[in-house]
Amino acid sequence: MHAATEKRESLAGLMLPAALLVGFGLFGAAQLDLLPSGRAPAVTPPDTVVVEARTFQHRLPGDFQQHGAPVNGTVVEEAFGPVEVMRRQVTAGDYLRCVADGGCETPRPAVRSDDPALPATGISYNGATSYAEWLSEATGQTWRLPTVAEWIFIAGDRAVDHALEAEIDTANPAERWLAQYEQEAGRAIRPEAIPQPGGAFGANRHGVEDLAGNIWEWTATCANRTTLDANGRVASVVESCGIRYLEGRHLTPMNVFVQDARGGGCSVGAPPDNLSFRLMRDPEPMESLWDWLAL
Repeated sequence: MHAATEKRESLAGLMLPAALLVGFGLFGAAQLDLLPSGRAPAVTPPDTVVVEARTFQHRLPGDFQQHGAPVNGTVVEEAFGPVEVMRRQVTAGDYLRCVADGGCETPRPAVRSDDPALPATGISYNGATSYAEWLSEATGQTWRLPTVAEWIFIAGDRAVDHALEAEIDTANPAERWLAQYEQEAGRAIRPEAIPQPGGAFGANRHGVEDLAGNIWEWTATCANRTTLDANGRVASVVESCGIRYLEGRHLTPMNVFVQDARGGGCSVGAPPDNLSFRLMRDPEPMESLWDWLAL
């Protein structure tokens, strides 16, 4: 009995300091504006999907070289998730709100439409990141572009392996480029590049819609040249962040200011039909603690 009483008293003694610690933490967080304020955001956050954690394999993006010749990128295995991502691409109407507010550049779509519910197209990487900053400010949340690896994780079975399938003379870069063009042009969707309403290309098993349709999506990943040693290990990586990768029916690098890929802009193989994006939402620093306290 005496031992049990001492144990209860010990636990009671620990509870007060713990409660004080949580209280001080919440007070500090409130001062730093890290806790939910209860105020309605200036812009309604977009519809999102949570992709649960899993381990997956993907091919690293980049211009890979070995023995002085181009080769396919290395396949790696990683564990990601859970992540929260927009169910669909940003709509034209939502993007134009950012333009009207002075936060985004004017889009230059290849196919013009007055339908605000269609996906926003004619968007450069700079425009996509400007929108992410504007949406973060307007909602009080943190929004950003996914990396290539995160996009593949989100896309799941809709992701396309960008390895060159044809057997070619790897010592001839021109032959490799032509083979890549033929491979990617064969994946093209018709009719041409006309953007379709949200959901037209269906959802993957995670509920994320319109992946790898006729719209390519900007990622945060910089273009790079990776040199492999004789054993296939990475010997060096040189990044070029004025060029970022787009994901969709094939991976392609693009200058950050390009809004219409038909005019070039570092595109490899068949140029993307339309340039757009979707964003991920990162949890706020105190969000997990707040959810725990609300239980």
